[in-house]
Amino acid sequence: MELILKQDVANLGFTDDVVTVKNGYGRNFLIPQGYAVLATPSAKKVLEETLKQRAYKEAKVIKEAEASAKKLQELEIKIPAKVGAGDKLFGSVSSADVAEAISKAGVEIEKKYVSVLGGLVKRLGTYEAKIRLHREVIVDFPFDVVAEGK
Repeated sequence: MELILKQDVANLGFTDDVVTVKNGYGRNFLIPQGYAVLATPSAKKVLEETLKQRAYKEAKVIKEAEASAKKLQELEIKIPAKVGAGDKLFGSVSSADVAEAISKAGVEIEKKYVSVLGGLVKRLGTYEAKIRLHREVIVDFPFDVVAEGK
């Protein structure tokens, strides 16, 4: 049975994928739950047209994301933190702190799109974060954690 997915389904596919599943799975679960519709010839034509229109809009969004990525790569962020003995921090620096520092520098980014490699930063030094501006545009962003007042 061929179906067009209306939502992402784990271990099956993503929205607007055309998938082949067993009849019972499609008829008894996917269609009644609203996860998919039958892939009739007319539904396939509508899907094709929708994907064409979305590709045009998507290209514009990708260009904007790439422009933001260029701005980000020009930034040099230093995040001040209180330091204890040696280079250990009191507390830690998280992706929210990185997002806030980037916003102060003039590029608006939501903290949910920033992920610091290795989780929380607990020592001074240079670290890297991955910033997802779009599904296809991901930026590796280096930042420094420095002692407060220096």
